[in-house]
Amino acid sequence: MQAYEIIGGEPIKGEITCLGAKNFATKAMVAACLGNGPTTLTNVPPIGDVEITIGLLKSIGATVEWKGEKELYIDPTTINTWQVTMPDSRNNRIPILLLPILLHRFGKAQIPQLGGCKIGERKVDFHTDAAIKFGAFVEATTEGFKATTDKTLKGCHFELPYPSVGATETCLYLSVLSEGTSVIKNAAVEPEIMEMITMLRSMGAVIFTTPTREIRIEGVTELQGTMMHVLGDRIETASWASLACASDGEITVHGIRPNTMGNYLSYFRQVGGGYEFVGPESIRFFRAGELKAATIETDVYPGFSTDWQQPFAVLLTQAEGISVVHETVYESRFGYLKTLNKLGAKTQLSTSCLGTKCRFADHGHEHSALIMGKTKLQAIAEPIEVPDLRAGLAYVIAAAIADGTSYVSNIGLLERGYGDVPERLKGLNLQIRKVELNDIQKAS
Repeated sequence: MQAYEIIGGEPIKGEITCLGAKNFATKAMVAACLGNGPTTLTNVPPIGDVEITIGLLKSIGATVEWKGEKELYIDPTTINTWQVTMPDSRNNRIPILLLPILLHRFGKAQIPQLGGCKIGERKVDFHTDAAIKFGAFVEATTEGFKATTDKTLKGCHFELPYPSVGATETCLYLSVLSEGTSVIKNAAVEPEIMEMITMLRSMGAVIFTTPTREIRIEGVTELQGTMMHVLGDRIETASWASLACASDGEITVHGIRPNTMGNYLSYFRQVGGGYEFVGPESIRFFRAGELKAATIETDVYPGFSTDWQQPFAVLLTQAEGISVVHETVYESRFGYLKTLNKLGAKTQLSTSCLGTKCRFADHGHEHSALIMGKTKLQAIAEPIEVPDLRAGLAYVIAAAIADGTSYVSNIGLLERGYGDVPERLKGLNLQIRKVELNDIQKAS
């Protein structure tokens, strides 16, 4: 049981290379299993979620091997079972994406119950409804889900009730090897989705995109293996940008395509942050002037990502005035604000839509937040427990700008997505190290 000890209060400066995007790497590993030959992925992040996904693929017989520090070889030709049995699969939501893979290969699939961060109700009905529309019979069981089909899956027109990234990926996996033409309406268009389309095209898929969230797929009889580079993580990059600005420091992030940052850069500039491109995939982030309050509304891409929200909220605690954050993607994503309040932040939650009326209106969810700044953050004696992946990194940022020594616990959940954080931050001047949690508790 370890925790991070963080001595905060100083401007954070230095350089860091962001990892390959978790939200693409794990999905690309699944997509590789659609091919009839091996696929090699490069720039794969060495994180817990990748290891869990490796275990899931191995549980169905796929050959998965590290060929270097960040190069992963996947051979799907050895897949030999339609049942996903890995117990640790409950730690993430990748198993639902294996449903189309196994249906194409065996005509049946069985996957376990899903887990993931507790940030709101995360149903899988979009996924299962899509499989049914393509011709599968899906049954929910106490152990998970079982799907069968007695014939080749048929292309169809399927409109997503909400442009879910995961459900769009399921539809892509279902359609590329289905017979005939498929049209996915109201699809997600995040950079990771467009990258997935590029990967599937390189494997032999015929996919057309439009400006209207509609994707048309002409089914093919087989796909080949490919080689694909994992793009840099835009979510992680935004976190380091928020840290640089909130601490009045300067951080250069390498390995990120600026075009994937979308509206984040505009909001960052609006609140008082500055940035400059110092290389093809390098951005220097800093504070450009007095920090000002802002109104943020999370949304699907190209809107402000829900995963940018938590580190940006920490930044807003250092801005003069009252900021508004309206969360429209997950209904229960503000639990971390209670901890920020303990550190000295002044925030208040509301069940109202403090912005455009969204699908959570009048349901009683505390999905809007007021952040009153500027407030000075101060370390507290008790460890701060990480509740979910993105809030965990927000806690690291808050501890970095708080005066005194903070301790962040439950770091295994954080490292599932970001790896060994103290090791990765050696290029920054942040004083962070791992300590034994028992020693902290005895001292307190």
